[in-house]
Amino acid sequence: MSLETKQSLSETTVKKLQKLIRANIDSYDGFRESAEELSDKKLATLFREIANERSALATELQNYVQWNGEEAEDDGSASAGVHRAWINVRSKLNGGDPYVILIEAERGEDHIKNAYEEVLKDTAGSAMNDVLLSQYAVVKAGHDKVRDLRDAYKNK
Repeated sequence: MSLETKQSLSETTVKKLQKLIRANIDSYDGFRESAEELSDKKLATLFREIANERSALATELQNYVQWNGEEAEDDGSASAGVHRAWINVRSKLNGGDPYVILIEAERGEDHIKNAYEEVLKDTAGSAMNDVLLSQYAVVKAGHDKVRDLRDAYKNK
């Protein structure tokens, strides 16, 4: 096996990047759509900021996949569409209650955080490790913000 570089990633690494691209697109879609449901302007602004971060993460990974001669994912997963539909139903039933939306957002954040942890484990020593660790820090910070807000709204 030859040494992996960012321009010569293994097939396994490229597959894992595709998985994270889908997870980031799902996260982007979820935060963007949830921001539209929220009447709480401050929370809607935060959701848009996180959505933009996730879009940037997806784009960065798409670039690496394309540099390796593959077609990068540009769509989220089917299960995310189901999850967003569930958020929409719950938010309408609860009049756009920020706490309910934060519960669902945190569930989505657990998903993307776990996806990064799994990929980091599966690609340990990969040429992409530095990029993935940097992205994981951004994802974890977003996760923790949503979790802390959920807890703060719970006590309102």
